[in-house]
Amino acid sequence: MSADPKALYQEVILDHNRKPRNYGELAQPSHHAEGVNPLCGDHIHLALDIQHDTITRIAFHGESCAICKASASMMTTMVKGKHTDQAKALIHEFVDMATGRVAAEASPHIGRLAVFSGISALPMRVKCAILPWHTLQAAFHAEARTSTEADADPMQTPLGDA
Repeated sequence: MSADPKALYQEVILDHNRKPRNYGELAQPSHHAEGVNPLCGDHIHLALDIQHDTITRIAFHGESCAICKASASMMTTMVKGKHTDQAKALIHEFVDMATGRVAAEASPHIGRLAVFSGISALPMRVKCAILPWHTLQAAFHAEARTSTEADADPMQTPLGDA
């Protein structure tokens, strides 16, 4: 892979957009939520199974831009097999990094998700990147639907206890 952060970002986004991981539907999930970004047109469905506080299965599907799909793909690979507390902490770290509140280097669990660190310079695209994470938080709280607009806009209000 290239050492240029912009090139790496583009490679990762394109790869996860073309071949999204954990894309599809789950039969009888224990948790699910729908996420909508009306501005971009992103509309995803997230489903997961949680057993003994561990995410055992996770999948997403829907219509979304490349940034949203890549973010969802990477998110599902990062949280699958993790304890829910770890996933909740990662939600906060990712959103803080994507919105520019915290540098990727200051986020101990970000790993490969650091490719999204430059997205904070593109405010209209931040909502695309964080929609899957906001949807995961909604699923944890048994909220059927979430949005990136109005009162639900995660850019305007801090995420609560995930």
